[in-house]
Amino acid sequence: MPRSALYASAGRRLIHFAVDAAGATLHERATVELPADVQYAWPHVSGRVLYVACSDGNPDSGGSTHFVCALAIDASGALRMLGNAVPLRWRPLHITTDLKSEYVVVSYNIPSLVTVHRLNADGTLGGEVAQPAHPDCGIYAHQVRFAASNARAILVTRGNNAAGDKPEDPGALKILDFRDGQLKNAASVAPGGGYGFGPRHVDFHPSRPWLFVSLERQNALAVFDFTNEMPGAVPLHTIGTLADIRHHGPAQGAGTLHVHPNGRYVYVANRARGSRELAGRCVFAGGENNIAVYALDEKTGQPTWLQHADIRGIAPRTFAIDASGRLLVAANLMPMLIAGDNGVKRVEAGLTVFTIGDEGRISFVRKYDIDTGDGQLFWMGMVALA
Repeated sequence: MPRSALYASAGRRLIHFAVDAAGATLHERATVELPADVQYAWPHVSGRVLYVACSDGNPDSGGSTHFVCALAIDASGALRMLGNAVPLRWRPLHITTDLKSEYVVVSYNIPSLVTVHRLNADGTLGGEVAQPAHPDCGIYAHQVRFAASNARAILVTRGNNAAGDKPEDPGALKILDFRDGQLKNAASVAPGGGYGFGPRHVDFHPSRPWLFVSLERQNALAVFDFTNEMPGAVPLHTIGTLADIRHHGPAQGAGTLHVHPNGRYVYVANRARGSRELAGRCVFAGGENNIAVYALDEKTGQPTWLQHADIRGIAPRTFAIDASGRLLVAANLMPMLIAGDNGVKRVEAGLTVFTIGDEGRISFVRKYDIDTGDGQLFWMGMVALA
């Protein structure tokens, strides 16, 4: 059976867990401390290096200290620093590599742009690649993913909701050609001019020409035709992600998504973290924190709802599926007080473990609470061990 290691951040700490897929258990091993809070991470294609974007900023404050680090992964999944941390100019929001892991690509929301950095043969970080013509990075760049040819990338730009006197900022999928570390504009896909279109993350079907897009601001999942690695002008299919759209709370948004390795199912995170005051205490204001599960029509890619699985926590910003395809783990961003019929209780940040059944549905097994201190469980992922 393929083996995976799980890594979860708690502020600037990155915690390694051994994964027992058969037993649906996680076993905490060791912790590595990074120069600043973990924002996102991505593995080298070899599975032997993890690239981690760090910052002392947050979505509301850009901060002043930002780095990308390389960490070597040994056969057990243990981490150690590999080379020196490389300073960045802005707070990184997402990090990835091209499919050959010859370059690291970092995306930033403020300002909305990307940078490309060479990777050395030993996996250490090299220099930044100059971009003679900076690509159009839209508004609020959120993620970069590389298509199967490795010659084309999708830059997901979320836009922003209208707020007060400020009108809505449109979202878009920016299609970028990639060669020798340079990104160039190829197309922009923005249904309705990008208004009412707030993409957050994308994922690809493993064998069919379909691109899956979570629409954060619309609480929806969209499926685009992706023939010749170019999204269609409008989605083939769109379906809501919430169990009850009429009663969602504030700060509700669709999050990351993952297509199952077998290509038959797609999973989308629903996140809520709004608060209200109750008897002088700040408590959860309501909303959905769950994983929405969909079956995919094998001919059309149309998603059909199967399930909403409660994560028993607050705001699953990230989740991952292990290398065997049998385990799904969701990361609860932060602790929070929740008011219920039996009073107010504190729900901790942590990792919620589900098994994945033969029909795609997921079943809760257990939750591991994590003390995040003054930080948050901002990122979690699993890496297939070499």
